[in-house]
Order: sequence, then C-alpha cells, then structure tokens
Amino acid sequence: MTYIVNDKCIKCKLMDCVEVCPVDCFYEGKNMLVIKPDECIDCGVCEPECPIDAIEPDTNEGTDKWVKINKEYSEIWPNIKEKKESPYGDKLKDEKDKFKKYFKENI
Repeated sequence: MTYIVNDKCIKCKLMDCVEVCPVDCFYEGKNMLVIKPDECIDCGVCEPECPIDAIEPDTNEGTDKWVKINKEYSEIWPNIKEKKESPYGDKLKDEKDKFKKYFKENI
C-alpha cells in the first residue's frame, strides 16, 4: 500500500502534508501535488493533515487512475520538501471534475 493524491488537490494545493512527510515523497506540479509511490513508506501521517481529503490509500476503490498519475508525474515534477503558501486556497475544494477542467501537466 501507498498513499496517493487525488483530484481534490487540483487548484487547492494546500501543503500541510509536505510539512509532515518524513521521507519527502511529494512532488509539485503547476496546480497540484503528487506522491511518489516508490518513496512513500505508508506511514499515513500526511492523510489527516490534508484539510480537503485529497490524500488517500491506494487500496481505496477508484484510485487506479490516481496511482498512475502520481507515479507518472512524480518522475517529472520537482520534489518539494518544505511547505509553501497555496496560490489557490480551498475555494474550489468542493468543485467536481477538476481533473478535466484544470489539470496541467507542467512539462
């Protein structure tokens, strides 16, 4: 098992999770974060820190797409080790279909 970041993070990018990660397995894209599955030690400390529930175990139903996205983009995006201020806040935390509307590859 590992943890993944899902579409709730898109255009929220709150970074409380980065601050508590003991192995620095978060990677930063233009408008979201991802977790590198091969680096995640499954400790779970990041999950309760996310105020919008954008982090979940990869064993949850419906996470297959997000496992692939986290793996793919953690190989491309830069590692982030320190919390930064979100440029978005939580204004869009309840919006649906954020991947289709807002996801940016940041390549």
